[in-house]
Amino acid sequence: MRHPQGVLVSCEVPWDERGNLVEDVFRREVRGALANGFTHVYVFGTAGEGYAVDAARFRDIVTIFREETRAPGIAAQVGAIDLSTARIVERIGFAHEQGFRAFQISLPSWGVLNDTEALTFFRDVCGTFPDSHFLHYNLPRAKRELSAADYRRIADAVSNLVATKNTGRNAYEVRRLMRVVPEIQHFFGEAQFPLGCLFGECSLLSSFGALFPSQTHEFFEFGRTRQFDKLLPLWARYLDVIDDFIEPTRGKSLIDGAYDKMIVRLSGLDMPLRLLSPYESFSEEVFRACRRALEQKHPDWLPARKGEA
Repeated sequence: MRHPQGVLVSCEVPWDERGNLVEDVFRREVRGALANGFTHVYVFGTAGEGYAVDAARFRDIVTIFREETRAPGIAAQVGAIDLSTARIVERIGFAHEQGFRAFQISLPSWGVLNDTEALTFFRDVCGTFPDSHFLHYNLPRAKRELSAADYRRIADAVSNLVATKNTGRNAYEVRRLMRVVPEIQHFFGEAQFPLGCLFGECSLLSSFGALFPSQTHEFFEFGRTRQFDKLLPLWARYLDVIDDFIEPTRGKSLIDGAYDKMIVRLSGLDMPLRLLSPYESFSEEVFRACRRALEQKHPDWLPARKGEA
């Protein structure tokens, strides 16, 4: 089975001052992503603070997410991040009961998994839900990043591992993923997606889809159809925009959600910037500086401002 090609976007979770879900903002965010044509959506990756939520928050948000994504044609997935295989299975089990059949998982990270342990993890998690599809979120925080050879070995043993999420890969690593495990759908970030397109069908993990929906769809379509004469200039511009957006944050490295919540707020949604304890978010001053950078250097890429002063 192969995961369909597409653009995958995260839905971040808004919190009030007490760490409670701001439900109306979350629902509007999910609806906005769908209205912008992003039908591959997920909750609880790193940007969505899947590592920080307790069981009660997880259940509440998954229930709401299901209500908003149950329509036909929507490919919604739920992430499960934990140090324990048993708790990952438990969280997936709850989401499965709500009707989800696509899940995003990462390796337990308390200790670095060896080859046997990594395969055991995938067999135990994916094998518990044979009617479901799994995407592996491959990142340094898991303490072990899987190579193309690792994926080949695991895919041969676990048939419902159908996709990966890989950012930060260099050109050679992208090529190996595409060549060694071509039957798996690889989701690459904006910096790697055009490289993947050189070697076959791949997909886009978009961090900026909420803010730049039309440019993101165009970027993906040029790659999907291998129109490299159009893809490469747009890629260069996209990277310029990203770099200019990030510039005011230089010197302070925060966890992913701190950046993603600024992106969502810039799109016009009243997204609080705060993260769950103990993680730090960017200040309102930094947010305004990021917005000014885009307004001054890339005004043609910004949507009309809604409400944010």
